[in-house]
Amino acid sequence: MGQVLFVVWRESVEALLVVGILHAWLKNGDADARRGLPYLWAGVGVGLLAAIALGAALVGFSEALSGDAADYFQMGMVLIACVLIVQMVLWMKRHGRTLKRDMERSLQESTRKGNGMGVAILVALAIAREGSETVIFLYGLGFGQSGHVAGGQVLAVLLGLGLALLTFYVLQLGGKYFSWRHFFRVTEVMLLLLGAGLLQTGVDKLIDKEILPVASAPLWDTSAWLDDSSTVGSLVAALTGYRAHPVATNLVAYALYWVVVLWLARRASRVPAVQTGTAA
Repeated sequence: MGQVLFVVWRESVEALLVVGILHAWLKNGDADARRGLPYLWAGVGVGLLAAIALGAALVGFSEALSGDAADYFQMGMVLIACVLIVQMVLWMKRHGRTLKRDMERSLQESTRKGNGMGVAILVALAIAREGSETVIFLYGLGFGQSGHVAGGQVLAVLLGLGLALLTFYVLQLGGKYFSWRHFFRVTEVMLLLLGAGLLQTGVDKLIDKEILPVASAPLWDTSAWLDDSSTVGSLVAALTGYRAHPVATNLVAYALYWVVVLWLARRASRVPAVQTGTAA
């Protein structure tokens, strides 16, 4: 439940940021800009419907599968969710600083041409992107994999949405202690840890299917301090990739994940600085 709440919270805040930027620009613009407001909300609706459709398709598809086919499908979705989380963090590192400016530029071009449909498409694509990522992340965490959604999962989604609205409101107030930069920096780390957890889940499934080799015995056992099958331990395991008794395959996969992620993050962080220096 905790993983579901975190994913919905983080992704909803990002979607609210996109809508907030576009809404503020249109509302405070000239008459042509304000005429784009209905298209903005139409785009939000279309984007949400696209995400819901993807969720329904995933649940329906998983329900139609059985046996090994269902296991392989769920394993694939876990690994895809891991890759998408890393990709999303890297994308934000590259474009986060210029996100507001780039969106306003696209809106300005659409409103200058009187193209309200362009506004709707821009918003729909942005919301559909965030929504589809959320759906895949949640499915990778087990949401709806059994063909139905548990009451606790629904509650986690609702709590995540409510917390996202509260977070967005607090961050919009600005101030000395809250900023979008710090928020995204902290949640980027949390997302990468969640990605590591998803990777470990995928590795465990690959070991179970004998696709990856496994050592004959665990490297260590820390279950006396934190058992990954307990309530708290399972949450920590899902959010960080922790294993109380990992085999060598788990450790190698975990180490390779962080080596690759840190290398890609350093490359992504350099891109804006190089572009800025060139422009100057």
